[in-house]
Amino acid sequence: MKNRLKGFAFMLTTVVSSLTAQNVVVNGPDGKLQVTVSCPEEGKASYSLVYNGKQMLESSPLGLETNLGSFVKRMKLIGHQEKQIDTVYTQSRIKFSRIHYRANELVCYFSNDKGQKVNVTFRVSNNDVAFRYTLPRQGETGSVVVNSEETGFRFPAGTTTFLCPQSDPMIGWKRTKPSYEEEYKADIPMDVRSQYGHGYTFPCLFKIGENGWVLVSETGVDSRYCGSRLSDVTEGSLYTVTFPMPEENNGNGTVEPAFSLPGSTPWRTITVGETLKPIVETTVPWDVVEPLYETEHQYRMGRGTWSWIIWQDGSINYDDQVRYIDLAATMGYEYVLIDNWWNTNIGYERMGQLIKYAQSKKVDMFLWYSSSGYWNDIEQGPTNLMDNPIARKREMKWLQSQGVKGIKVDFFGGDKQETMRLYEAILSDADDHGLMVIFHGCTLPRGWERMYPNYVGSEAVLASENMIFNQHFCDEEAFNACLHPFIRNSVGSMEFGGCFFNRRLNKGNNGGTTRRTTDVFQLATAVLFQNPVQNFALTPNNLTDVSPVCIDFMKEVPTEWDESRFVDGYPGKYVVLARRHGDSWYLAAVNATKEPLKLKLDLPMFAGKSVSFYSDDKQLQPQLRQYNVKSDGKFQLTIQPQGGVVLKNN
Repeated sequence: MKNRLKGFAFMLTTVVSSLTAQNVVVNGPDGKLQVTVSCPEEGKASYSLVYNGKQMLESSPLGLETNLGSFVKRMKLIGHQEKQIDTVYTQSRIKFSRIHYRANELVCYFSNDKGQKVNVTFRVSNNDVAFRYTLPRQGETGSVVVNSEETGFRFPAGTTTFLCPQSDPMIGWKRTKPSYEEEYKADIPMDVRSQYGHGYTFPCLFKIGENGWVLVSETGVDSRYCGSRLSDVTEGSLYTVTFPMPEENNGNGTVEPAFSLPGSTPWRTITVGETLKPIVETTVPWDVVEPLYETEHQYRMGRGTWSWIIWQDGSINYDDQVRYIDLAATMGYEYVLIDNWWNTNIGYERMGQLIKYAQSKKVDMFLWYSSSGYWNDIEQGPTNLMDNPIARKREMKWLQSQGVKGIKVDFFGGDKQETMRLYEAILSDADDHGLMVIFHGCTLPRGWERMYPNYVGSEAVLASENMIFNQHFCDEEAFNACLHPFIRNSVGSMEFGGCFFNRRLNKGNNGGTTRRTTDVFQLATAVLFQNPVQNFALTPNNLTDVSPVCIDFMKEVPTEWDESRFVDGYPGKYVVLARRHGDSWYLAAVNATKEPLKLKLDLPMFAGKSVSFYSDDKQLQPQLRQYNVKSDGKFQLTIQPQGGVVLKNN
């Protein structure tokens, strides 16, 4: 990754003297988003958010409990500083390739009753707030343990929620949860408790009545902190930041993060809008983080085939992988992903031969690994390699020598700091060996596309494999697809592993679960779901039993985007997005409702242009027509139930 950073900052307000009770206000550059930080006489610090005169977050608590002391009660605001931030950076693995980040920064300096200091930094752009705590060195003490956070988010009455529950620890397949693969509930009142009673995984979407929308998440989590989540709602419509459960990862590791001093927590992020446009288009997960290391390697993004998703474990053999390599070559794809058991079913020696065969077809390879062997019951191999630094480096040296381009590491099952350290260690060692990394059965990526140059995606969602295992998830496919662009995929790359064209989701296309959505729906998700390396669920038989309209589209669809725009939609009902790759604009739309959806859209990116229009005919079969869009960009279309539409400029 080549990050070109250009920035400047200058002081607006210097440190001010403390007052008995203070409010400090900072606005976004356009003046609509306002953050007020308060510290009244009783000494409990808080903040609130107003957007365009509308209350989006009510007075919400700030503070940390640490082993050094409490930064919750009897606090004083002893000063503050403000400055402007104006930064341009480039990034090939998110929804925009060039990002211009402008924000106003407010640093509030607090002191507790023992004279110990903590700073809270707020960065406020036009639609985003990011804030974090910084602890200076406290005397001779060089480190701190954070026992808990007081950090909260208090929403106005009448707010409804779009949330994914945190699961019980050590449940599910081979005791690998939590893995961010639970089911969302849409438009639910705040007072409904989470399914397991453990709160909710980030990101969390809230509808503030008629006033707008708020998306809450976090970014910048690395080896120096744990991954967090939101609690269940408490009295007064308050959600608080909560640390991992002790039982996660088989009880290994502490739930209380620690870091050296001076040091900072991750950023808590809040995206605010009167419409869903700022929610979908936010770049705050990457705006406030920096690359953690430079790379000497040129990593190539792209598409891949993946036998396991439909052909399952039995396909992890030499002959079937040859068929999937040939499929990738026919499609013009860059990669093939070979999943679990390859180490025994193919073996290292024959894998070397298979890699050479793939290279002869101009196809490169990703190989699957388990993350560990001691914090779950996973048997699928290779195991006991990625968690051990000596074994990991030895394995990565072999991978590099064979010309393997990436690894998929699976089954983590926890958010403790120890686990975050493992993610970072895998990424760093992989970059030393020129390897890209995809994570599955894993946590949410938190700014990792910018932080780690060889990171190319995470599952962290109820992804495509669940449609193989249970008909319920096939039945809910359209509903879930209409959630992800607004929530999960808004804050990070999402390696979903979709685009099914088998009607029956088994090897013979004649049994197993049944797909409910149309083929054009599947085309649309190739654009809707953003991940820089996409492993699609195509099968060799699709070359002859699927319309050439679909196959030709899938040969051309990119995985890198220069621009992404929200057009229309409502979470869980329908979504319309536009994305640009170079000079090519793609518009993708899907419908989760039970009725045909007729939309009148403003599409300035297609104004006066000829477009290819992919849609479902009356028999719900794919059709391709050519249209000329009017010079005003007005365009009408109909999306069938569980169907889709795609436009592409010619």
